[in-house]
Amino acid sequence: MMRKTSVILLSAATGATLTLLVTQPRAVLMGTSARAATADTYRQLNLFGDVFERVRSDYVEKPDDSKLVESAISGMLSGLDPHSSYMDAKSFRDMQVQTRGEFGGLGIEVTMEDGLIKVVSPIDDTPASKAGILANDIITMLDDEQVQGLTLNQAVEKMRGPVNTKIKLKIVRKGTDNPIDVTLVRDNIRVRSVRAHVEADDIGYIRITTFNEQTTEGLKKEVANLQNQIGDKLKGFIIDLRNNPGGLLEEAVTVSDAFLERGEIVSTRGRNAEETQRRSAHPGDLTKGKPVIVLINGGSASASEIVAGALQDHKRATLVGTRSFGKGSVQTIIPLGSGNGALRLTTARYYTPSGKSIQAKGIVPDIEVLQDVPDELKARTDTKGEASLRGHLKGAEGEEKTGSQSYLPQDPKDDKALKVADDLLHGIKSSASTPAPAGSDGASGDKASLR
Repeated sequence: MMRKTSVILLSAATGATLTLLVTQPRAVLMGTSARAATADTYRQLNLFGDVFERVRSDYVEKPDDSKLVESAISGMLSGLDPHSSYMDAKSFRDMQVQTRGEFGGLGIEVTMEDGLIKVVSPIDDTPASKAGILANDIITMLDDEQVQGLTLNQAVEKMRGPVNTKIKLKIVRKGTDNPIDVTLVRDNIRVRSVRAHVEADDIGYIRITTFNEQTTEGLKKEVANLQNQIGDKLKGFIIDLRNNPGGLLEEAVTVSDAFLERGEIVSTRGRNAEETQRRSAHPGDLTKGKPVIVLINGGSASASEIVAGALQDHKRATLVGTRSFGKGSVQTIIPLGSGNGALRLTTARYYTPSGKSIQAKGIVPDIEVLQDVPDELKARTDTKGEASLRGHLKGAEGEEKTGSQSYLPQDPKDDKALKVADDLLHGIKSSASTPAPAGSDGASGDKASLR
């Protein structure tokens, strides 16, 4: 029998994946000690059965048997580490939507304001933008149902649905006396995980917010657009991975490969030696050797750390910002059959090309830059990191690190890390010890600190 699985790289707060692998069950030869251990395991399972029956028969209210079993499975997995968990059927479907990066919907980025849904922006060339929905529009009703009282997730769930189905929105717009009724037909919406713009007239700035199935193609598209816009005066690229919680292992590999000509990108090592896998780059640098600066902070986790670690180890990029989250483990998604959800199980640790594990330690940037945080936000702008999570896989003894700044200024003018990246690509040294950007005539091996 063959089992399909998926490999996922996530921070503690997120879920994702669809990269399919095939694993063969192992042949098990049991000796006396193994048989004894198996017998003890069955005794423990008998204990679980006794407890289960006692709860079913004696609890003050009749419990739901399926919820009891789900809770037991959830408890077993969550007791392993912070990233192993059980997903019921709905959670599994939501995770698949997240990792595909596409769904049936309207194409609106929304937020909750005073109990109502406020449009942040319509996505170009979607039903929302074609219907003339604008940023700051307030959605008060969905299919004649009041939005007030719904959570943001509930409202988003209502707006999503099968492609070619209709939904009616009632919108309140500033400057318009009467509410506007709009009927939209849902279409296939692709989540933009990559956004870009021209920085300082001659630098390509690219922000990657997550690693889903659309990320590598989005990166290629944005790099080509920036090269066309800027032309020969292009100084280099800034890749912003700050507060990116991770995503698909395969996308982390292909994004790294886009900047590398050769060499190992990442290795994953499971409990058994034969499970070790190494992923390597292929010839062809998307940026044609232009200098690259990668921005990271305490919210850069997992797949983000694979990219940052690979480019740093190969001296292909200079890392600027604060130490990353430190999630150095790989989760495999194991479907449990129709309607039964799936397991998210930690099955391996990953290592950077130099053989370093960043588990519970994180990646240290070449240049540390701390942002100026408003006083009222100082207590909430540090990410505790992997090492602070209860039950985390242990890193190397004495090397675990907790806490790193994850604050991002709303105004780019106040973004000190972005300013340092701009200066580096323009050949301006921010301090005597600041290295030149990797890919230029300088080296990036030294560390510097800017505050």
